Amino acid sequence: MTSQARQIALILGATGGIGGAVARTLKARGWTIRALSRDAAKAAARSPDFEWVQGDAMNAPDVLAAAEGAGLIVHAVNPPGYRNWGTLVLPMIDSTIAAARATGATVLLPGTIYNFGPDAFPLLHETSPQNPVTAKGKIRVEMERRLEAASEEGVRVIVVRAGDFFGPGAANSWFSQGLVTAGKPIAAVTYPGRKGIGHQWAYLPDVAETMARLVDRRETLPAFAVYHMQGFWDDDGTKMVSAIRRATGNPRLKVKAFPWWMTPFVAPFVPLLKELREMRYVWQEPLRMPNDRLVAVIGAEPWTPIDEAVRTSIAALGCLPPEQPVQQRVLPAPRKPGSVEVAG
Repeated sequence: MTSQARQIALILGATGGIGGAVARTLKARGWTIRALSRDAAKAAARSPDFEWVQGDAMNAPDVLAAAEGAGLIVHAVNPPGYRNWGTLVLPMIDSTIAAARATGATVLLPGTIYNFGPDAFPLLHETSPQNPVTAKGKIRVEMERRLEAASEEGVRVIVVRAGDFFGPGAANSWFSQGLVTAGKPIAAVTYPGRKGIGHQWAYLPDVAETMARLVDRRETLPAFAVYHMQGFWDDDGTKMVSAIRRATGNPRLKVKAFPWWMTPFVAPFVPLLKELREMRYVWQEPLRMPNDRLVAVIGAEPWTPIDEAVRTSIAALGCLPPEQPVQQRVLPAPRKPGSVEVAG
């Protein structure tokens, strides 16, 4: 494989939050970005810097054709609106594996904490047992099992696991669909957890930068390489709300509890709520992930100060007046001597 070919990245899910963030980060590092879409013309109008290819991630020949000459396949695609997970997710990962096997490309997968059940709580390590109690978690475990099996046959795989996403482009997230409402000034924050229960968050640009740094080192990583991120750890469930208050300039911003009581009644009609209800347990226990393995490979984890990250996020959602400027920078996370870094 030529060095030029190795700099082509096929992004599956480039119109989504994490797929788009990784695509932009790799583009800035000199990669040629090729993206698969069922409506390539529409996608190209929104992101003309990418090479858009018409096709469907469910269709193995489409993925294989799009992956020709690529050195990396970013598998960041999910069924829209959480619909038909049981029938769509595994065929899509099979298409990616088949394309990677044929082309020699490395597969990059954004992982989730849904893989883990109560037996692994509260600290989730890369080697923790994966015994999920939800349907979505079981599917995610099977995805990684298939990727690990492919790695034993020569396919390189990188899995990066992080907390709840927030940031520009993270439209399908707790932050943008729960805590605040896109396109509206923030009058109150709707918080799903309880005070005193920690929660882990991951700022999309930091996640994308972390993935890019691992991709840079892909030839030196294990064939099946799994890493956990630190991100932002809200140790008592109040720090994220406080950051939103500071970003809006309203220290008295109200906090409302998420109406979990109504989800059983609405879930049959709203697939997203059904999935959110199933994942309620991540708000009931302080789950977090040590990132020692990641730090040993790339050094300090990319880390944007929380106030900058939140301000950038709510500005991108249209929740701040347009005249308020937003700047973004990425800094290494501070680490005290002898401390253990944890993913948030």
